[in-house]
Amino acid sequence: MAQCVQSVQELVQDSFVPMVAVLCSEEAERVTRKNNLNFAELLRPFCRLTSEGHIRDPNNQVQVVKNLRICVNNVVTSPNAASAAQRRLLNEVVSSCQPQEGAATNVITAGDYDLNFSDHSVKASVPWYSAWRQTLSEVSTSKHYTATTPWFEAYRENFLQSMAASEHEFLNHYLACLLVVSSTETVPVEQFLKLSQEQHRIQHSGDYTNPKWFIPNTLKYYVLLHDMGEGGEQRAESVYEDMKQRYGHQGCYLLKVNSRSFSAEDDEQMPDPWSQYLHRSNLQNQEEEDAAVNSGPVENKASAAEVDSSPTPEKDGASTSLERHPLQLDTALCAEHPEPKKGAREPESLVGAAGSHGACLTLNDHDHIRQFIQEFTFRGLLPHIEKNIRQLNDQLVSRKGLSRSLFTATKKWFGGGKVPEKGVSEPKSTCGLLYPPEAPELQIRKMADLCFLVQHYELAYSCYHTAKKDFLSDQAMLYAAGALEMAAVSAFLQAGAPRPYPTHYMDTAIQTYRDVCKNMVLAERCALLSAEILKSQAKYSEAATLLIKMTSEDSDLRSALLLEQAAHCFINMRNPMVRKFAFHMILAGHRFSKAGQRRHALRCYCQAMQVYKERGWSLAEDHINFTIGRQSFTLSQPEKAVTAFRQILTNDSRQTATQQGAFLREYLYVYKSVVGGNEDSLPQLPLPCIHSSATRVYFGHERRLAQGEKQAATHVSLDQEYDQDLAAMWGQLEEQLVAAANRGIVPASFQPTQCCLNSQTDNLRYPLAVAEEPIIVEVMFRNPLKVPLALSNLSLLWKFTAEGVTPSEEVTGEAITNEESLTEGTDNVVTTQIILEFLLCPEETKMARLQLLPHRTGQLSIVGVVYNLAAAPCGETAPSCEGQQAMDFMVVRGRQDLKIQGPRLNQTKEDKMLVRHGVDRRLDPVITPPMPLMEVFFLQFPTALLCGEIRKAYVEFCNVSAVALCGLRVASTHPDFFTFGSRGLTPLTPVSPTSAESCSAYKTSTRQPGSVASEMLVSAGDFSQPSGVMEIPIDGSTLLPGESTQLPLWLRGPDHEGVHEINFLFYYQSTEKGMKISHRVLRHTVFICASRSLSVQASACRSSVPPHHRLDDKSTGGSLVFVDVENVNTSEAGVREFHIIQVSSSSQHWSLHKCINPANDRDCKLGSRERAKLCFRATRCQRPAASDAAEKYTFADVNLGNEQIISSSTPCGDFFFRGCLSPESQRVGGTASRTSSSSRILEDKAADISNIVKKCNELDLNIIVIWKAYVVEDNKQLILEGQLHVALQTIGKEVTSLTPKEEAQEMVLLKFKPEAPAPVAPPSAELSQLIKTNLHYPETHSHPFVQESLCVVPVTLTLSNCSSAPVDVLIDLRHKSPSPESVEVHSSFTWVGRTQYKLQLEPQEVLCVTLRACFLQAGVYNLNTLRVFAKLTQQGAVCEADSQQAASPALIIINNA
Repeated sequence: MAQCVQSVQELVQDSFVPMVAVLCSEEAERVTRKNNLNFAELLRPFCRLTSEGHIRDPNNQVQVVKNLRICVNNVVTSPNAASAAQRRLLNEVVSSCQPQEGAATNVITAGDYDLNFSDHSVKASVPWYSAWRQTLSEVSTSKHYTATTPWFEAYRENFLQSMAASEHEFLNHYLACLLVVSSTETVPVEQFLKLSQEQHRIQHSGDYTNPKWFIPNTLKYYVLLHDMGEGGEQRAESVYEDMKQRYGHQGCYLLKVNSRSFSAEDDEQMPDPWSQYLHRSNLQNQEEEDAAVNSGPVENKASAAEVDSSPTPEKDGASTSLERHPLQLDTALCAEHPEPKKGAREPESLVGAAGSHGACLTLNDHDHIRQFIQEFTFRGLLPHIEKNIRQLNDQLVSRKGLSRSLFTATKKWFGGGKVPEKGVSEPKSTCGLLYPPEAPELQIRKMADLCFLVQHYELAYSCYHTAKKDFLSDQAMLYAAGALEMAAVSAFLQAGAPRPYPTHYMDTAIQTYRDVCKNMVLAERCALLSAEILKSQAKYSEAATLLIKMTSEDSDLRSALLLEQAAHCFINMRNPMVRKFAFHMILAGHRFSKAGQRRHALRCYCQAMQVYKERGWSLAEDHINFTIGRQSFTLSQPEKAVTAFRQILTNDSRQTATQQGAFLREYLYVYKSVVGGNEDSLPQLPLPCIHSSATRVYFGHERRLAQGEKQAATHVSLDQEYDQDLAAMWGQLEEQLVAAANRGIVPASFQPTQCCLNSQTDNLRYPLAVAEEPIIVEVMFRNPLKVPLALSNLSLLWKFTAEGVTPSEEVTGEAITNEESLTEGTDNVVTTQIILEFLLCPEETKMARLQLLPHRTGQLSIVGVVYNLAAAPCGETAPSCEGQQAMDFMVVRGRQDLKIQGPRLNQTKEDKMLVRHGVDRRLDPVITPPMPLMEVFFLQFPTALLCGEIRKAYVEFCNVSAVALCGLRVASTHPDFFTFGSRGLTPLTPVSPTSAESCSAYKTSTRQPGSVASEMLVSAGDFSQPSGVMEIPIDGSTLLPGESTQLPLWLRGPDHEGVHEINFLFYYQSTEKGMKISHRVLRHTVFICASRSLSVQASACRSSVPPHHRLDDKSTGGSLVFVDVENVNTSEAGVREFHIIQVSSSSQHWSLHKCINPANDRDCKLGSRERAKLCFRATRCQRPAASDAAEKYTFADVNLGNEQIISSSTPCGDFFFRGCLSPESQRVGGTASRTSSSSRILEDKAADISNIVKKCNELDLNIIVIWKAYVVEDNKQLILEGQLHVALQTIGKEVTSLTPKEEAQEMVLLKFKPEAPAPVAPPSAELSQLIKTNLHYPETHSHPFVQESLCVVPVTLTLSNCSSAPVDVLIDLRHKSPSPESVEVHSSFTWVGRTQYKLQLEPQEVLCVTLRACFLQAGVYNLNTLRVFAKLTQQGAVCEADSQQAASPALIIINNA
């Protein structure tokens, strides 16, 4: 149970005290009324004795009476107050006692829980039990020792005092009567006689049932009251002397009071010890009509703490240390301050002004009253009780014929330390039996009560035990229960505890009172006493069980208080049962609420919340918060109610939809009551939840959709997901554009443009927005409830500072905001968009896009959102008028702030040690002056192309702003995909797309096929642009406001099949200089699906025809170019057939000269999976002597049909330079090698050889295959055009237009120790290409072998030096058969003459050597058996020349003539 002011011994002693009645004359009442008190009230604060008293028991043993208190009441003859009035009194007592205001809170750890309690105690730590014992020991000896549940103690005290006297016990019967007469009476003795007769009539006439008297011979004590302020002290003394003669000096007393005049009050403030008693009296007086009569038996019990009383004896540490509980209400949240109800008055106002009690009494008068009480008790009351105990003992002994002393007899029967029997027979009848007053069973009970009142607990226990057996034998269950109750209490109070506390006595008594006698008042008294005793013995579990059993439906207040004390028992156990504590506090709060004690109910729920909070008990939390909210609202604490309901709505609730709807309506009602009509400062709303970090900010107009055939640029949209890699790619493109616009230099202040800001973008800087362009803020709302939410009039809250005032220097007066009220006066600064309705379905996450349109330059800060919140109707039916009004009433207006936390800092050591977050300024844009705004539209832009297909589209540029723009450029991730054409080389095209449907994308001319190729010199500078950035050729290079222009755009399908993502970034800037935003960009992303078309494979080899045998007039050496074209289209695109209409070449050194194959076919048609083999002769270009001619490219066109396409013009030349040259130049320029210093010399030699050989084999010829495809689509035949590129770099090396798939590389072991460099071997394969050999001989030769056996045929060997260095050649005619199969072929053939020749060929020299072959018989012979070796002069490496050509046979037919 909770900590109490008194020990359990003091509590029991003060619950049963001797009762003294008072009868006063009218004059005596007048004297005491000067102090605003009656005589009984005057004595009440001094009724506790400050010294010990003594009595002798029947065995003549002295018994010490310590700390005795008597109860003095006016004689009240009216019947007892009704039970309803008693309940109202107790209800008021509990209601008026509330927790202390501003009590200090400490935290104690009980298991996993940190619980708050309030008092002047220290913080306890684990281990819980030992630390708590020490803490309570310190608290119990502290001067500031306070009760933690004073309302329970006040209830218990008033309950025990208000109990009516019962017939079955005498503890509440009057033992004595004080007869008080004033000394100012004419004949005081006559007044004493009248009062004595009145007392006798009241007790013995039988007309009055109240009050009840202990014994027939009641002690009468005569008190003469003398008013010192009225003089006459001598007369009073004389009257007192007469009284002593008449009544004896031990039966009367002269009490002198009012030594102080009332006017002296201003000089000295006297103590007022009566207020605490009179407060309780007046609480009772409010319930009863006759305060003077009915308040007496209820109000006049003295309190536990007495003014000027002696210090409380030191209590047993083991018992008191467990009396305090560790929980007190968290005063920061739940402390309740008592507020008097309507009609109730303050304690002082009920009886007069503060200090008005005892105004005529001095401290000496206080001492006189205290001395009077002591004299009365020691000389009158205690001797009277002692005498009656002896008389009763003698009567019982004589009546029962027992030994002289019942005390000795009971000791003989039961033994001094014998434990009483546990077995009590079951009741056989009801409690309706009544004993006559002179019954011996009542006499022994009366003797037991007298012994108990004077603290003779051993004799009292013996008497109770004897009476208990007599009552049980008579089946007088009410009397037996009373005897059992007091026997158990007497056994507990015996000094030294000779016998254990008989708990079963108390349990039987409680059960009998409750179940048999149906008397809950007596059962409750028994339970309160037993619980305190069990608590003092640290039997908290038994105490809690007892208290819980006493709860019932007949009294909510009693049940609430007992449940609360049971909860405190659970928390004070050795192993605290915290959850049981919380559960029973909830039950207590519920019963408090039913009893009308809302403040105590709120306190109980708040204390229980400490246990359930944030423990995953969501349903319990919801119930507690809902109850706290309702109770707080009822107690006129709407702010706390709003806080409690907010907790229900913001947590992830597991309630049903119906329950959540009820919570929401309750919250809206409470919130509406709090706000009322004052909406100047909008409070924060808990619903819906806003995911602030997911807020996105978009600067600019939303993307315009396609207009008819026009396709708008995609740009940036809030519908797009943010991709870090894509953002980096766009940043690189923008950096290229900025560098191109600034002469190749990127400014230091360059930052990539960010049109849409989110949690992944760089938000450290203030973003730049443009005046007259909208700012769209996307806010993510989440409805955590299972009921829909209806938001209305949703808009953004903002604050604007005019230009020239930085945020750090912001002056409040200069800031413009729409926070106070969304008036129209702010529209000239920023126009705020309002969403009229925004519905959130149950548990839905939904985006709201809110727009602002700034009109002035400056600093804008977006603060939050403001909206009206209502519970959306779940049904589909239309609400009635009354329902609509209720819905309108349940609409509340509030706000939520957008507080975005920046990224966590992780740079320095401090950042890593602490949790620090950077700034996030996405909601704080700087508004800049107007900027140009461009829109881009695409016309006839395809979505699917064949690989290499050329398609013509159109692009339209529109300036939709009021500012001119210039510097229009574009960069792309695929610069080889498109071209705008080149200056002077662009063919004439239709201005509008509609007139260009049947036109070819190429520039063409008519020319007969089969003729020699036409050539044209073109400079690469006419096509290529630096850094891949393309300037867009618009007229005047400026777009005025509102102006638009349209340009043709040629597209070429990617070389690889699949879906390709192609990104364009358009760049433009304002014609005005010095703007905060230097430029603007526009993004466009297209997806092109490329299908396979043709596969081109090309290779080249040197022509084997000697120069002097060529038919053309070209004197330089030539090469043969073989082109294999295969139709690899899968017919998915409806392509019927491909026509190869032209093959062109582009090179600085070589050009196609003539088509060899096909020779007659004008056109080359390829069906599905068909292949064509083309052969062309290539010759070196004959350049003029001009210096710039060497850098120009020669375009040669060999047309296979009647139409020649000018390959050197747009778009063929553009795509050639973009697709063929750029990768090659990058590849060549980007090669690098890593070598060690030890092999540098060998590498230099090898490099010389390689360079010479490479230059010898270089071809550098680019082949352009131009085709047409016939497609059937929608029963129409379309003609598609396209071109494919292959680059022949080296003779003998085959290249293809389709790149083979890369295979995964094998893993290579890591080598940590460098190996010795291997000797660099000369590239034999390349050396073999230095010398080109040709054998010239007649194909057939006839010889008469019969006439001449030897046939000699002359053979000419032509040697050509293909390199630019002198070469040494060795000719070896001794043929060595490479394989056994060729032995028979060569067996009858031999070379005659010299078998070896050593020659030296100068660069590019051609030398002829005449050889002779000798045949012995006719046949077919292979003359290619000689071997030619070559090496560079001054080099040691020798390699066989032209090994590939030597492998082919040179056959001659020898006929016999």
